[in-house]
Amino acid sequence: MSETATLKVWRGRDKVDGRYETHEVPFEPGQSVLDGLRWIRVHKDPTLAIRYSCINANACKECMMELDGKTVYACTARLEPRAMTIEPLSNKKLVRDLVTEIAPPAERFAIKDK
Repeated sequence: MSETATLKVWRGRDKVDGRYETHEVPFEPGQSVLDGLRWIRVHKDPTLAIRYSCINANACKECMMELDGKTVYACTARLEPRAMTIEPLSNKKLVRDLVTEIAPPAERFAIKDK
């Protein structure tokens, strides 16, 4: 039997009313946590919200999240054949699931009321 990683992933639009979902993902040495999350989106739940724009070693900084309580880049954090808890950044405004508002306020688009 092949090894698996167990990802306990935080879901929801509100940090108070959210929930955790647990997924078993195939494990191979060298995989990143982002690989595991992308596997979940492709094979289990396409509604999982994650942010990334590249898979090349910390170049874009969009995949920041908390792994077992520590802030990491999902693209460089290594997947392990054990239970791992993945949560959105606790110090940023939550958008949905693992996506938080990362752009500084001055760089966000302003929507004006008409």
